Amino acid sequence: MATASVAFKSREDHRKQLELEEARKAGLAPAEVDEDGKEINPHIPQYMSSAPWYLNAERPSLKHQRKWKSDPNYTKSWYDRGAKIYQADKYRKGASKWTNMHIGPDEKIESFELDYDGKRDRWNGFDPATYVLVIERYEARDEARRKYLKEQHLKKLEEKNSKQNGEGGVSDEDDDEDALKMDFAKVKKRVRTTGGGSTGTVRNLRIWEDTAKYLLNLDINSAYYDPKTQSMREDPLPDADPNEKFYGGDNQNRLSGQALEFKQLNVHAWEAFEKGQDIHLQAAPSQAELLYKNYKVIKEKLKSRLKDTIAEKYGNAASKEEIPRELLLGQSERQVEYDHAGRIIQGVESFLPRSKYEEDVYINNHTSVWGSWWKDHQWGYKCCEQTIKNSYCTGAAGIEAAEAAVDLMKANVAPKAASEDMCAPAEEKNLATWGTDVPDNLNLDQKQLAEALRKEDERKKEEKDERKRKYNVRWNDEVTAEEMEAYRMKKIHHDDPMKDFLH
Repeated sequence: MATASVAFKSREDHRKQLELEEARKAGLAPAEVDEDGKEINPHIPQYMSSAPWYLNAERPSLKHQRKWKSDPNYTKSWYDRGAKIYQADKYRKGASKWTNMHIGPDEKIESFELDYDGKRDRWNGFDPATYVLVIERYEARDEARRKYLKEQHLKKLEEKNSKQNGEGGVSDEDDDEDALKMDFAKVKKRVRTTGGGSTGTVRNLRIWEDTAKYLLNLDINSAYYDPKTQSMREDPLPDADPNEKFYGGDNQNRLSGQALEFKQLNVHAWEAFEKGQDIHLQAAPSQAELLYKNYKVIKEKLKSRLKDTIAEKYGNAASKEEIPRELLLGQSERQVEYDHAGRIIQGVESFLPRSKYEEDVYINNHTSVWGSWWKDHQWGYKCCEQTIKNSYCTGAAGIEAAEAAVDLMKANVAPKAASEDMCAPAEEKNLATWGTDVPDNLNLDQKQLAEALRKEDERKKEEKDERKRKYNVRWNDEVTAEEMEAYRMKKIHHDDPMKDFLH
């Protein structure tokens, strides 16, 4: 918010000022107005809207952000070249003294007070209309050059035709001269050689009248142009008509012609090497190319053999054999006339084609065919809803009997399922360490149990470290209840999900 010179404000005034700024940003309060009556954008940062203290601004303004130190005396005008103001007709000091002839007009003399930039502007006072003369001069030179080249070309053609009529042949020297007169200019530049470099002639393959590839599409999201390699791989104009565009990206050359064949040859060499064949494209290129040619021949033979096999088995609809017109169009030129009742008066009625299987044949008293009904992933008869193919039709009575049987089955299964849900929980049996039931009168001595746990820990440490195992090991077959309980407590159960946290 634009503010005047900084003054002391209390906390309450500062809070109200902040609330007013927020209301102005939200559009709830009108914007602040400067000295000229223009509204000030409330979203301008304070460091831009606050005026310096030395300006002593009494009202909010953005004038300090404008060029307020400009001198109105400075001008950007220039001398009026060639302007004449007066021409004398008799002697004046400095003119022709004796003859009063060749007295030129007075030139217009002007003086300007330019600023720093105006004094150093090298294009100040330049008239663009004067450059038209330069353009016309160069166009006239180019036109004369084209005319001269055309005359020379016609002269060469006349000489060529005269030689053909006289000698009946064309010399190779004329062909060489025509090849050298192509639009590709020769550019002399430094060529790197093994001897340290030498000046050579390199043919420049670009026609300078053509548009550069990076100027075909100026969209920033178009194909990327690498200035270092002067390459553009993608198509800069993918939506343009392919018949009208002359450049489709560098990938167009990589995916066509001999480049594509070499890529396929390289891929074939890699795959053959992975499958165990001793082949290397760089070490033995002739061998790799010969193997690739043999591979293509064998592949074509296999494809043609497979095609012939499929054609023999299923036929070939694209063969040259003529298909009957009745099958091709589904109609014929036979004329049949009917009366109002639908009876045939003239002609023969056309029969509908039938399959080799029997149709509309009902067996075993069925009134529908097999497959006219579907339920629970099974086919059946719709008339009796049976899923057995050669069964006898029972009609509506069979359907009712089947539904009654299903209801009876559900009624018998329901009590059993309810009884299983209401079954009593199994009694938990506390098993002893030996696998039998724990007797009621079993009492464990806590001191002996602690001692047994300590011995069990020592035994496990000896098992982990064989160096601590003693030579004379004495076994005691007598196992107390406390020792068995300690073993059970220290034993690792593999099904225990917390076994990794035990120590």
